[in-house]
Amino acid sequence: MKTHILSAPPQSVPQLGPLALRRPRLLRLLASLSLVAMAMPVPAGAATDASGTPTAQTSSTSNSAQCPALLDHRFSRLRDGQAESLCAYSGRVVLVVNTASKCGFTPQYEGLQALHQKYSARGLTVLAFPSGDFLGQEHGNRTDIAKTCFDQYGAQFMVYDKTAVVGRDANPLFVQLRDARGAPRWNFHKYLIGRDGKPGPAFGSTTEPLDAKLISEIEKLLSTPASTKTAALNAH
Repeated sequence: MKTHILSAPPQSVPQLGPLALRRPRLLRLLASLSLVAMAMPVPAGAATDASGTPTAQTSSTSNSAQCPALLDHRFSRLRDGQAESLCAYSGRVVLVVNTASKCGFTPQYEGLQALHQKYSARGLTVLAFPSGDFLGQEHGNRTDIAKTCFDQYGAQFMVYDKTAVVGRDANPLFVQLRDARGAPRWNFHKYLIGRDGKPGPAFGSTTEPLDAKLISEIEKLLSTPASTKTAALNAH
């Protein structure tokens, strides 16, 4: 039987066809091309799979180029802990307030909620930043902070996680506001930001949210239309 296999007729090889004869050379060529592809550098930021192979990726180009610098920040929301970009509020009038749960001015939460209810539909956004920078008058527990602003005072406007608003640890938004309008001297300091993303007037803690001067400035800023660029950004 061995003799029969070794003495197979020579014509059996040509019967496999010319492709079979070229297959080893073809395989070597494909292997070489694979090695070249693996050696090619992957562009910075490109997505890869587990083997390091580049994969298709949806463009994640930021709108930072169109977002006003004063709003180009991300903060975690107190209600659900999710981070959000303040760029979402481009084109709106923004009232930024550093709040506290154990302060004599804490009842101003009611006035802030009244502003939210009255002017939100017209383009006002109230953003609260709880802080313990002044005599530690904010809870250390985010659950307790939420009980104060949401349960006790019924705040429906945006409240973020506890943060620093003065000193070396101040968050970047308050650093910019400090540079433009001065640092907060106490809890419930109020900063207005216009539809164009530029800082507006600032008001101290003793100015109530429903104070006539503050409302006058809010009305004035609301009457200013958003820029074409900002309107286009919000349309997306």
